[in-house]
Amino acid sequence: MRFKYYLNILKNRYVICQVKHIRLPNFEASPVVRKSLVFSGRVQKVGFRLEIYELAKRLNLTGWVKNKNDDSVEAEIQGENNKIIFLIKYMQSLKRASVKDVTISEMPTADDETDFILIKE
Repeated sequence: MRFKYYLNILKNRYVICQVKHIRLPNFEASPVVRKSLVFSGRVQKVGFRLEIYELAKRLNLTGWVKNKNDDSVEAEIQGENNKIIFLIKYMQSLKRASVKDVTISEMPTADDETDFILIKE
């Protein structure tokens, strides 16, 4: 049991380190939008949620991310459109996860939102 605990800590540190070393492009200003995203494939138990959370914080995006019961990952993300597109493309490019599909829906923006939250259920 302790082995799994320490393995999880190592995985989380690896993910956080990976996100810190992403070379972000210089983003041109784009409109603020909110998108609902559902990533399906092998996206749970590989640090996928944590990677979305850490990258969203680096990109100054707001919203939330959580695992769904059907082994997919759901997120609502708000911020500049080009930053959200970058996040989606980056998550699709991960080697340790296998994104088979991303469902993207436009949502109304939430004016009072200030943080990005990782929901653990």
